[in-house]
Amino acid sequence: MGSFTNSLLEQEGLIRLSVFGGMLVLMMGLEALLPRRARVQSRISRWRTNFGLSLLNALLLRFAFPILAVGAALWAQTQGWGVLPYLGLPVWLELIVTLLILDLAIYWQHRIFHVTPLFWRFHKVHHCDQDIDALTAVRFHPIEIIISMLIKIVFVIALGATPAAVILFEIILNATALFNHANLKLPLSLDKVLRLVLVTPDMHRIHHSVIQTETDRNFGFNIPLWDRLFGSYCAQPQAGHADMQIGLSAYRGPETSQLGWSLVLPFRARLDRTPSNKRREHS
Repeated sequence: MGSFTNSLLEQEGLIRLSVFGGMLVLMMGLEALLPRRARVQSRISRWRTNFGLSLLNALLLRFAFPILAVGAALWAQTQGWGVLPYLGLPVWLELIVTLLILDLAIYWQHRIFHVTPLFWRFHKVHHCDQDIDALTAVRFHPIEIIISMLIKIVFVIALGATPAAVILFEIILNATALFNHANLKLPLSLDKVLRLVLVTPDMHRIHHSVIQTETDRNFGFNIPLWDRLFGSYCAQPQAGHADMQIGLSAYRGPETSQLGWSLVLPFRARLDRTPSNKRREHS
């Protein structure tokens, strides 16, 4: 197991990039062949902005952030920190527990970002995309990426998660995010079965609806269990998948596909959420 972990650590960057690149190409190809919805904005301008945000975030984490989740796992391991090492679980069970707890943490982080005005300022950049496809999965404001990494590091250290488990979780999270954001039309019978164990594009697309009661549903990225368990599951959008509007009702102009506008958006003062759930949030 030690040699496997060392090999995984040595090849981490290549493995993650290969899986991400392969999954992105696969999803973009399937989107071209089996689109679920017609696009409403220029593909080139959207992709330029979403790729731009992804590149900025990758550079930020690579050069400006002192420690990433895998580094935190290595540090916790050398310090003997974390709950899991003390439980003495079999390796396979420890891996499953790590993946489930980290996924649960991502679910609650996502949900909290929707109800906390400060976090929503940054998370809404992701929701301003008026189309949804695989590249929406990488559309995040750099400050949200930093906050997310800090939260992930806290959980990794508290768990005492192994570096191999963290790498596997990151790979799975990236791959499933590309899948469930894809503008992909799956057979309804396949979608019905898949969403029992995996968040599907039809399930997650509801989360990107302009209708706030739908935006505040289906927070899961990997598995649908948490949405069902904590009462945030929504089966279908009110307007249907072909006719539903994607994005935020307060931002319907072409500027949503611009990189500069997306970076500045969290610092603008503007009401962009309705009080339907008894809260007002200013951007």
